[in-house]
Amino acid sequence: MSGELDYIRENVRKLLQELPPGVELVAAAKQQTTEKILAAIEAGIKIIGENYVQEAVAAFQVIGRRVSWSFIGHLQKNKVKKAVEIFDMIETVDSVDLAEEINKRAAAQGKIMPVLIEVNSGREPQKFGVFPEKVEELARAIIQFPNLKLSGLMTMGPFEDNPEEARSYFRETKQLFDYLQNLNLPGADLRILSMGMTNSYRVAIEEGATRVRIGTKIFGPRV
Repeated sequence: MSGELDYIRENVRKLLQELPPGVELVAAAKQQTTEKILAAIEAGIKIIGENYVQEAVAAFQVIGRRVSWSFIGHLQKNKVKKAVEIFDMIETVDSVDLAEEINKRAAAQGKIMPVLIEVNSGREPQKFGVFPEKVEELARAIIQFPNLKLSGLMTMGPFEDNPEEARSYFRETKQLFDYLQNLNLPGADLRILSMGMTNSYRVAIEEGATRVRIGTKIFGPRV
């Protein structure tokens, strides 16, 4: 086990040295043990990304506020209350209904919740996220909610073996990000463009990502 933890620590150190200034590293901790997450934190990880609220609850009970927590999976409305308690940001808002529920739960907890709009940049009907042409409409709805802070955009892009094939999707999302910034939407703080994972983060950074979500390159392949 100690060898596994050393491997994680070394992976984190290499990534942190590689990333340019201004790019945040989110350790995507899906299905990882608390010991492995702690090893990543010891090596310098400051943001943990979780796909499932129930997994986050277990890790949070041990780790607490030593790091920032970002929700990076599909959020069901019946999990919003607990998500708002734990997470410092929700990266996957893709509907007014979900935004409304997060706002309601955040208000009940006296919290302002930073959120990102999840963009379905590949326009894939089977995936979550809002199509690029609907992003402005959702952004304008989100800024009406007093307990939400619109902080940027997130995209997955279609999964491709060749990361170059994701470039056009990242580029379009960056153009959308710039467009929203230029609107000067009241109350918005558009500073995070969350794009790129283990296989595509380098291309995402070249196309303007300010945040990358990396799991396999930190923790190794999931068994």
